[in-house]
Amino acid sequence: MLTKQELGRQILHIAVGLVTVVLIYLNILSPWSIFLLIIFGILASLICKYYPLWPFSLFLHYFEREDMKKRFPGKGLIFFFVGVLLAIQLFETKIALAAIMVLALGDSVSHIVGGRYGKLKNIFNGKSKKLLEGTVAGSIAGFLGALIFVPIPEAFFGAFAAMAAEVVEVELNQNQLDDNLLVPLVAGTVMLLISKFL
Repeated sequence: MLTKQELGRQILHIAVGLVTVVLIYLNILSPWSIFLLIIFGILASLICKYYPLWPFSLFLHYFEREDMKKRFPGKGLIFFFVGVLLAIQLFETKIALAAIMVLALGDSVSHIVGGRYGKLKNIFNGKSKKLLEGTVAGSIAGFLGALIFVPIPEAFFGAFAAMAAEVVEVELNQNQLDDNLLVPLVAGTVMLLISKFL
């Protein structure tokens, strides 16, 4: 079920992702500035957990999931930028930008399509709440976004692998690894391997 709030979250995810890619491409957003954004986000999250902090509290009211408002406000956005920072530090620029496009478009489109139109259980993980229609749509959207920066094989396999990994729900220390970290790392790694060996 795709709620109005969840749709808003996913549209915001796409918008932040696209703006981030453009700013990195234009050399306006550096790894250092992303790191500072993450630190600022963590501090704002800690404050918002106990006290209202305008405009962050207003933002959280409209876009944050209810369970996260008390546990870790702003978690999605913070982990999004951690995933972006890891991608640009680990991969060459074109692969990093392609991986961020998979994160921005693939991850969001999979939630929107799966939540709105999904009916089929996912072949990658039958227990997952993420449905097959969403995974396919996310793979296509991620592929098209990545294609701006990398050739067809890298874009296709990177997007497909990242969307499949998102469904598998990797656990680390009995906690599910956030897909904002997993998606760009899997996409970038697969793209890197294909660029080296194909």
